[in-house]
Formats: sequence, structure tokens, C-alpha cells
Amino acid sequence: MIDLIREIIDARGLLPVAARTLAPNANLYDAGFSPFAAIQLTLALEEARGVEFPRRMLRRQSFSSLDSIAACLERVERKAA
Repeated sequence: MIDLIREIIDARGLLPVAARTLAPNANLYDAGFSPFAAIQLTLALEEARGVEFPRRMLRRQSFSSLDSIAACLERVERKAA
């Protein structure tokens, strides 16, 4: 899951550094992630996985690290199954 997130971040240039160089718990906003990048990532993940993030998950905290994004995505996929 984290590999997919890293691939999307890197493919779309959402960070000024390569996502593969960041620890899963590193703060993405400290690494240069922006609110606009979070929106782009959300849309890309929804398209790639065929799910939709509920509004309550669309918070800065949910997209602050690779781990937190993966946890949100796993919850969404479980509910969709």
C-alpha cells in the first residue's frame, strides 16, 4: 500500500523530494507536501483503487504521513468490500 502511495506521489511530482526516500512515519508537510498535493493524491488514490474517501477523512492529519494515508485507504477499502 505504501509503495503505491509513494509511486503516485513521485509520478505526479507532489513532493520536492522522492517519496521513496521518506520513512513511512515522516511528516509529508515538513517535506514540502501542500494541501493542493493532498487533494491531487486523494483523487489519484480514489481512481487507482476504485474507492471514495469519506469527507471526515479529508483532513490534514489523515494525509500527514505515508502511514496515515495507508491506514485511511485500508479503512475505506474494508468498508467498500
